[in-house]
Amino acid sequence: MFKKILIANRGEIALRVQRACRDLGIKNVVVHSEADREAKYVKLADESVCIGPAASSASYLNIPAIISAAEVTDAEAIHPGYGFLSENADFAERVEKSGFVFIGPRPETIRMMGDKVNAKQAMQKAGVPCVPGSDGALSPDAEEIVRIARRIGYPIIIKAAGGGGGRGMRAVHTEAALKNAVSLTRAEAEAAFGNPAVYLEKFLENPRHIEVQILADEHKNAVYLGERDCSMQRRHQKIMEEAPAPEISPRQRARIGERCVEACKRIGYRGVGTFEFLYENGEFYFIEMNTRIQVEHPVTEMITGIDMVQEQIRIAAGERLSHRQREIEQRGHAIECRINAEDPFNFTPSPGTITTWHPPGGPGIRVDSHVYQGYTVPPNYDSLIGKIIAYGANREQAIRRMRIALSEMAVGGISTNIPLHQELLLDNRVIKGGISIHYLEQKLALQKKREATG
Repeated sequence: MFKKILIANRGEIALRVQRACRDLGIKNVVVHSEADREAKYVKLADESVCIGPAASSASYLNIPAIISAAEVTDAEAIHPGYGFLSENADFAERVEKSGFVFIGPRPETIRMMGDKVNAKQAMQKAGVPCVPGSDGALSPDAEEIVRIARRIGYPIIIKAAGGGGGRGMRAVHTEAALKNAVSLTRAEAEAAFGNPAVYLEKFLENPRHIEVQILADEHKNAVYLGERDCSMQRRHQKIMEEAPAPEISPRQRARIGERCVEACKRIGYRGVGTFEFLYENGEFYFIEMNTRIQVEHPVTEMITGIDMVQEQIRIAAGERLSHRQREIEQRGHAIECRINAEDPFNFTPSPGTITTWHPPGGPGIRVDSHVYQGYTVPPNYDSLIGKIIAYGANREQAIRRMRIALSEMAVGGISTNIPLHQELLLDNRVIKGGISIHYLEQKLALQKKREATG
């Protein structure tokens, strides 16, 4: 096992990884920008290194600075958290070439799964169901693109091969709009990802977003920890997640989980990973794989009792998985609400000093957050300031406990999206479960229309 790990991230995930290290008896090094000098996890770290100014491009995305911090502190491994450099194959490669262990998949695996065309082809070979679409990246031949689109059937969606996180996508409903849409998406893909390649897929009208969590070690062992429903989204960004997913049968769960496990073994996957699917009319369609820990991992931890960050660390240290598939049980239900520093309905960021901070408690409540009273939320980064996770014996109890937790939570000095979560957890469609990924945006658009008409 490692003696010292450097945490190359910030915010609540930096604190989460730090806690896992302390539980395992591993010393931790935290890197931070000048803006995060007063962060809780910096104060709690065994060692901390300032790696640059507030701008993430000069700090959390500064690969030489992070490598240097690992060198001067004699760290043995680097944990990338999520976001920033966590799915950057070049970073993983630099880490390993510099003599450190990257706590994540091998660079070549990250590179393969980061290209959505390559990832889809790999999944098709492994027997994982995919959305009907083009066989690979589109050629420059406009007539061929039209033929492919006709074969798939409208509406279709154009996706950037190097995209992710909801970026680099454009829906097309008519053939007349196709040519211009492809050109625009290519230009955007080149500008955003440095890769102009795009591909076509069938646009599913009202799918749910279901993801399957896996763990795999370098000894060709792999297990699935069940699925999560992450359909509550705005502009492809998740707001609320739950596990297990409503209306997914044990048979469906086992079938898709086993396919994901076999895919991991086929591609030699190592670490934690998430297979993301669109789910419609009882069918799963693979869209991408995230090769890192997810923001929503706590809901899976709550229903399985498995500390996924500790498993990440053990796997990176060369250990075998701690659990076999038959030993993994799902018990109860968990829901996570992401608490963001933003206006709850127009989503304008709300940085500033937190004058009041009173997190909830009680049976089944977990709060993952790096903030405290007097902490200043910087304007430079993502607006996530914490997560509330509610666990119950069943979904109904988890919802009740989350409502209580949200009513107890007090945050002053900044705006948060707590009122939005409270409204959603009183919505009959949300309570019933099984909403599509479009539900929240449709609900907000309807509310805006009503307000405009009085």
